[in-house]
Amino acid sequence: MNTKKDHNSATAGMVTEVSGASYIVISEDGTEFRARTFPGTKTDNGDTSLVAVGDRVELKLIETGTALFEAVIAFVQPRTSALTRKREVRRNRSKEKTQVIAANIDQLVVVVSAYDPLLSTRLIDRYLVFAESEQLETIIVVNKMDLEDSPETRELMKPYKALGYTIFYTSAEEQRGMKRLKKALAGKLSAFSGHSGVGKSTLINQLFGHERLKTGETNEKTGKGLHTTSNSVMLLLPGGGYIIDTPGIREFNLSDITRENLRFYFKEFLTFMPDCTYSSCTHTVEPGCAIQGAVESGLIDSERYESYLAIYDSIDQQS
Repeated sequence: MNTKKDHNSATAGMVTEVSGASYIVISEDGTEFRARTFPGTKTDNGDTSLVAVGDRVELKLIETGTALFEAVIAFVQPRTSALTRKREVRRNRSKEKTQVIAANIDQLVVVVSAYDPLLSTRLIDRYLVFAESEQLETIIVVNKMDLEDSPETRELMKPYKALGYTIFYTSAEEQRGMKRLKKALAGKLSAFSGHSGVGKSTLINQLFGHERLKTGETNEKTGKGLHTTSNSVMLLLPGGGYIIDTPGIREFNLSDITRENLRFYFKEFLTFMPDCTYSSCTHTVEPGCAIQGAVESGLIDSERYESYLAIYDSIDQQS
């Protein structure tokens, strides 16, 4: 760790860990500070979490002495992207605040498993809708290929490959596909997310070559994974780049996805939408719908279209 700077000076850095009211911030020269907010902390990020992992902040260093903190966060810079939880429900709705899980990520890494739990393309589609709405690059990692390396698994992923999504087939247990994945992560801030039990933490540990995160097992009775990630944490990869391990998609806030804008986040729809009879076509029941026609002719994958309908039906009509 680098030598601390003189107190009362200012510096910029990135938040790598959040623990209650305490934050770990790494400055541009690699110095690590324990920091806190104070009543004068300013932000341009609206009514959201004041500080989150991945935030770029301006610090004001303070005299430490025997105090716990070495700096206060003076300003939180505007975020380029944000993964958020569902809004907190409060009696006074005007005071609702969106909780940010991770900020300023470059790409979302969606981790699914080939088996145990079974591969769910519906879950992948929900992640992709979220990523497209945030204009994030996306990598799909199919893990646990040592348990189910079958033609059926790769067949399920063909529509995503055709759409241009990057797909990696890995086995954290056998260290298969790790070099290629590590290369794709180098120099970028990547958020890992996936259903519990898909081997996400084991995968991250393999990327580091030693255990950085606790791992869990799949519940034998339910077939679902045991949760091992409760808070976002940023980790510096040995070869450069950062990883943020995040909770699963059920924790993500999809409130900005409406029935009206959902169609724009299935990117294979974009080519055909101008040919719909109605400009406000929902692509569900309307006559002359070019999307339905493309599905019938095989130009749009039918399972992806079924995912669209499922997500459409799940969205509150008042959203």
